[in-house]
Amino acid sequence: MNPSKNTPLAERLRPQTIEEFLGQEKVFGEGSFLRDAIKNNRVPSLVLWGPPGSGKTTLARILSNALQAEFIQLSAVSSGKKDLQAVLICAEENHEKNKQTILFLDEIHRWNKAQQDALLPFVESGRLTLIGATTENPSFEINAALLSRTRVLVLEKHTKDTLVILLKRAVADDPELKKKKITASDDTLAFIAEVAGGDARQALNILEACVSQEKNITPELVEKIVARSHILYDKGGEQHYNIISALHKSLRGNDANAALYWLGRMLEAGEDPLYVARRLVRFASEDVGLANSFALPQAVAAFQACQMLGMPECEIHLAQAVVYLAEAKKSNALYIAYGKVKEDVRNFPNEPVPLHLRNAKTLLMKELDYGKDYKYTPEYKTKEAAQQEYFPDKLKGRKYLAIKSTEK
Repeated sequence: MNPSKNTPLAERLRPQTIEEFLGQEKVFGEGSFLRDAIKNNRVPSLVLWGPPGSGKTTLARILSNALQAEFIQLSAVSSGKKDLQAVLICAEENHEKNKQTILFLDEIHRWNKAQQDALLPFVESGRLTLIGATTENPSFEINAALLSRTRVLVLEKHTKDTLVILLKRAVADDPELKKKKITASDDTLAFIAEVAGGDARQALNILEACVSQEKNITPELVEKIVARSHILYDKGGEQHYNIISALHKSLRGNDANAALYWLGRMLEAGEDPLYVARRLVRFASEDVGLANSFALPQAVAAFQACQMLGMPECEIHLAQAVVYLAEAKKSNALYIAYGKVKEDVRNFPNEPVPLHLRNAKTLLMKELDYGKDYKYTPEYKTKEAAQQEYFPDKLKGRKYLAIKSTEK
């Protein structure tokens, strides 16, 4: 591969060999399953799951080079049935020649069930080695049948140290940058790595954008170039659910500081404040409940503030509610009780209302003993005197509610 000067820096620096690949030691380090699979020339079909810029495409190409296989790359966004058919025909022909075919399918989660199913017989027979790449949780996005025939490898965000090494390599080794005699301090490269948020492609793109402006790269120039947020947060994907879960558990664990942090992660990344507010309203009854009767009004007030004001004004109201709920005593008695109620309703959906609890609206109802022997409790001086059964016969004596408050 001989990239031209017009080829993006990230592509010019894309590693071609095992030795050049940086990071992902758990997946691709010495002694890893994948290294051993390459040595034994037995790489199975894989799903590479990781965030953008973690090396999924690069890893697939390195595997293809190491195995001397025909490498076919498709994007699930732009490819369709005809593209898939062409790949399968090619794989069949290569199989007859005893040559391996690797299909790298980027964003595999974007292919529909029929397209994914078409790969099954080829993957199962070994005529095609599939390497799928996805930023989404494969458990939710890839057909179970296809997933069971692949091995999922989880790639993490690159560390800051790894990205600094990559950036130093770019400045020192890339011919185009060497021609321009680029200079950048270690602190500047560390700042780029920090801003890139673990994304190698993003780090190199930032560096390249800076190079187009100045020969001497400074933190001030980086700040000027990076005009948008680099907070990693996918409002429709797993990260969304991971962070709301972290907020919920921080609240439950009485850690107000951590709860504020996770709230900030969501709001600063553009999350809908009403979504957060709805979760707080639910939390107020589910996890605080009877231990603090003011928790629900506090959460509802924050929700109303979000409706009236929107962002950024309502951020402080959400912060107040988050701290209040984190500091409050906790009780899940209501949550447990209603769970038991739902179970009984499912098991006993049509139990008749006891006659003494029914209103006798007509003479016939009265003759049928509707309301007979009902005790109007305000007329009795003690609870014992007013005792009567309120459950249907099959549920007599049920106790759903056990009041237990967790001290901070």
